[in-house]
Amino acid sequence: MIDQTIFNEIQNQLTDLEQSENIQILYACESGSRAWGFPSADSDYDVRFIYLQKTEWYLSVDEGRDVIEKDVSNQIDLSGWDLKKALKLFRKSNPPLFEWLGSPIVYLEKYSVANKLRALLPEFYSPVSCMHHYFHMAEGNYRQYLKGDRVWVKKYFYVLRPILACKWIEQDLGPVPTKFSLLVDKIVNDETLKQSIQNLINEKREGNELYWGPKIPEISEFIDIEIDRLKDKHHIKKRRSKTDTEKLNQLFRSALIEVWG
Repeated sequence: MIDQTIFNEIQNQLTDLEQSENIQILYACESGSRAWGFPSADSDYDVRFIYLQKTEWYLSVDEGRDVIEKDVSNQIDLSGWDLKKALKLFRKSNPPLFEWLGSPIVYLEKYSVANKLRALLPEFYSPVSCMHHYFHMAEGNYRQYLKGDRVWVKKYFYVLRPILACKWIEQDLGPVPTKFSLLVDKIVNDETLKQSIQNLINEKREGNELYWGPKIPEISEFIDIEIDRLKDKHHIKKRRSKTDTEKLNQLFRSALIEVWG
């Protein structure tokens, strides 16, 4: 749950941003550890949003910047993509964008764009693209933080989650859910491993310092096996059906009319 004072402050900051940038924010949500379900007591609020410029902005000869970023405080970070940028990434089956659309913490949702994207998601979802993304995330964090006798304990989450996402994709379960608990419940069958993961979540939520420490045997063994196994799987090329960009063109044009008239 998000503290109501913080929730209201984030909504106010989004409204201020709309006025200062002369945009309409179509959708805003929490991303990162809070959305995944394992925040620390002092975790930042990573607010991500999709916005729309005025129609004439898109009719200019020179293209403008299609990202807005603002650090509100040490706690709140705002970052958003222009709708056109978001649609291009959606067409490429961009996992972070898919996770935004499935975030359990939504600060703002106006107009019909987010729901239309959710409806199109199964058509534009590419298991191959998503597998590449999650495997490289897992492998990079594993190599940097979890290879020695002592590990950065917090980083277990940033290897476990993408590994479970890869296994979700392998089982042909569709787009990966944002909430970590859904991945654990569906993918992890070993009760000892599941309990070790839950203990780690509890420690993080209680604010314990999960910095450098000894390996957690059950989790490290699972990660070692899966990283080695997935190395031979993540690069497999599968034929992907051609996506219909015209559907995204229509969504973009209808959004301009819906928002600006």
